[in-house]
Amino acid sequence: MPNRLLLALALLTLPVTAAERKFDFSEARENQTPPGFRSTVTGQGNPGDWRVIMDEVPSLLPALTPGAPGVAKKAVLAQLAQDATEEHFPLLIYEGGTIDDFTLTTRFKTVKGVMEQMAGIAFRIQNETNYYVVRASSLGSTFRFYKVLNGERGPLVGPEVPISSGVWHELTVECKGNQIRCLLDGKELITAADKVNPFASGKIGFWTKSDSVSYFADTRIVYTPHEAPAQGLVRQMLKKYPRLLGLQVYVLGADLQTSRLLASKSTNEVGRAGGKVEPDVIAQGTTYYGKEKDSVSVVMPLRDRNGDPVAAVRVIMKPFAGQTEQSAYSRALPIVREMQGRVASLQDLVQ
Repeated sequence: MPNRLLLALALLTLPVTAAERKFDFSEARENQTPPGFRSTVTGQGNPGDWRVIMDEVPSLLPALTPGAPGVAKKAVLAQLAQDATEEHFPLLIYEGGTIDDFTLTTRFKTVKGVMEQMAGIAFRIQNETNYYVVRASSLGSTFRFYKVLNGERGPLVGPEVPISSGVWHELTVECKGNQIRCLLDGKELITAADKVNPFASGKIGFWTKSDSVSYFADTRIVYTPHEAPAQGLVRQMLKKYPRLLGLQVYVLGADLQTSRLLASKSTNEVGRAGGKVEPDVIAQGTTYYGKEKDSVSVVMPLRDRNGDPVAAVRVIMKPFAGQTEQSAYSRALPIVREMQGRVASLQDLVQ
């Protein structure tokens, strides 16, 4: 069955709340890491050198006329570092959010490598040492799935199959609960289930091994968004305080100098980067007041059971005649305190 038909069938079986994301690398600057991704590594050695480059890629659609070109030059994602360390697994993790069930399709091309020529997709990523991965090896002629747990590779699942180097291939991963299906060039080659402490949700990322130089293009994911507990808390507060114009919860980013929006009245904003205020509020435990034309906002720290700030809450309110900074604080304080009473740790917000 053609891979695109399989993807269409998977779309029909996903909940109506399923979301879709296409990674268009043409929107990123050439020779730069695409925004929204974090480069890291499992095992030894340095993180990979992930960049957007131009390469010729076959069209996804059949030619309309006999003379139409079958390939076009387009922006693709490339891992260019050639670190020959054996236990070296470059990861490029998409930081746009955590997902539950999904169907992902991408195209990949192994380009060169002396030790390895591999390309893969990591998924249900908890961190650099805990995730699933499906990868294709041109040198080893294998298509494998396995679990990485605390940095250790689990049993390999998958067949031996020729995978030409220098040629674009199509890879599909479908993950529903603990059931995993993997397809290569439209053929289902792997069916697996993790029955022992499966990862229920996580991030996705691109993966290679050792000195592999590999390209990725036309990546598309249809998924069930993971709702952080913070979003449920925001929803409860908005029900109790319906006159609020907005309510947002921010947590620190990976570098601790930035923040990301974890929960919001406007759910389509979730995942975006915060401004300069939110990291300061979390790091310093300070409070911020801001005034716009039609609103006022107060940003206050949300503290854990030990009194340490773990998040920042932005309360957005409609101003009234004679509104002062102190009165805005007085209006926001009981809301933040009530939220704080339900949060013992950062995990109560994010998992």
